[in-house]
Amino acid sequence: LKEQVYIQMSYDTAITVFAPNGHLFQVDYAFEAVKRGACTIGIKTNDSIILAVEKKAIGKLQDPRANTKIFQLDEHISMSCAGLTADARVLANIARLECQYYRFNYEEAPSVTYIAKNIAKIKQKYTQRGGVRPFGLSCLIIGFDQNGEPNLYLTEPSGSYSLWKANALGKNAKTVQEFLEKHVKDQITHEEGIKLAVQALLEVVESGSNKVEIAYMKKGETLSYLSEEKIDTLISEIESAQQAKQENIDKMAQLST
Repeated sequence: LKEQVYIQMSYDTAITVFAPNGHLFQVDYAFEAVKRGACTIGIKTNDSIILAVEKKAIGKLQDPRANTKIFQLDEHISMSCAGLTADARVLANIARLECQYYRFNYEEAPSVTYIAKNIAKIKQKYTQRGGVRPFGLSCLIIGFDQNGEPNLYLTEPSGSYSLWKANALGKNAKTVQEFLEKHVKDQITHEEGIKLAVQALLEVVESGSNKVEIAYMKKGETLSYLSEEKIDTLISEIESAQQAKQENIDKMAQLST
């Protein structure tokens, strides 16, 4: 253990130095920041892409608009994150500028794939330059390409990126990922996706619309947010169904005894 601590202390002071075991400790620390962030979920459906984010408690006098973890990058591209929100704002502004440069130079909208790769490239640059640190966040990037195909990309602090049907980031992400693996189907409607996103988030957060933020994007439309009234209605329906299911299980258990 002492040897492990010594190795870590020797190689975590500079981002450009590899430890003997092949690790870049500053990048590992960035992944740790992601694990401590608010839970974030992305789900791709037949005709939409959904983002569900755990909302942190804020002061009574604070404007909730400044506490969001969902960012619109272009008319057809949005992003949510888990990790350091301040880093997310910087990265979102860089991505917005890239979208504008692309439109100016090529006179067309950038693809979701192009922006996801660009964000991943920026993150990777910050893992091999002196005097900087990695971005302490992972991002879920959503949008529709010109052919109408919905895309859900994940970019990580190391600069890697991947395409997903559904994924979860942040605190208790493993629990949510296991839930999604059990319930996400190849064909899923928008309404089913919204309900599934709320169910998945309720696995790890307290009930109530003040704890949940839901945004979605449909083909040809910009990012929209689900109202708190609709979220409360969905939560009530889900909790009622779970309660009825538990009551049936209890009855069956009593009959079997």
